[in-house]
Amino acid sequence: MRITTEDIRVGFHTRQILKGISIDSGNKELVGIIGPNGSGKSTLLKCIYRVLKADSGAVYLDGDELYSMNAKSSAKKMAVVAQHNYYNFDFSVREVVLMGRAPHKKALERDNAKDYQIVEEALQRVQMEQFADRSFSTLSGGEQQRVILARALAQQTPALILDEPTNHLDITHQIMLMELVKTLDVTVISAIHDLNIAAAYCDRIYILKDGVLEALGTPAEVLTPEMIKKIYKVEAEVAYDSQGKMHILFL
Repeated sequence: MRITTEDIRVGFHTRQILKGISIDSGNKELVGIIGPNGSGKSTLLKCIYRVLKADSGAVYLDGDELYSMNAKSSAKKMAVVAQHNYYNFDFSVREVVLMGRAPHKKALERDNAKDYQIVEEALQRVQMEQFADRSFSTLSGGEQQRVILARALAQQTPALILDEPTNHLDITHQIMLMELVKTLDVTVISAIHDLNIAAAYCDRIYILKDGVLEALGTPAEVLTPEMIKKIYKVEAEVAYDSQGKMHILFL
């Protein structure tokens, strides 16, 4: 699925958070959104997954304007792994993942054997099946993040929106999550904090700073020492390991 934004603008009071952002994800591409804190990454993603309505501009899913479809229809097209996930009730892990099946259900329709099978498979893919009966609120931040990814997998959508998905995760589970996402064969748009994660897994990268699109291209094209210094105000070197993989070293 292709996701496109055109001239997205968002302001709060007198401050402009996004100043006309246009991005385009190809079908089954993994697109990274990077930039310093406060650059507008999460705000842009919230506009895409319709938690926040832009002041102007538009979002398109396979050419259809986002607000021309209802929330249930768009939830069948894209699932979300947000940064913060709070519940007012004490749900089990299995119940949280079952929420991913909601877009596929009619009003008051009960979960069936197929739904439970999809949930179990999703939990296995994120290595959380042994926690299925645990209370979600008792999990660590990293464990909760993996459960939310399982919920998104259970939604079975052709696109996935990730807002800094490796936050709270140790290095083992950072790699596990990104390797899993890379194998899903879906379109992915992800805000990413770690430049080395972005370099390793993204097909294309958009760089935001102060609500403005500063650069776009492949990791090799945009993650240069010059661009890193311009955006983050730090000196860096770019090196390649014995397998030809790109690494950013901060000096």
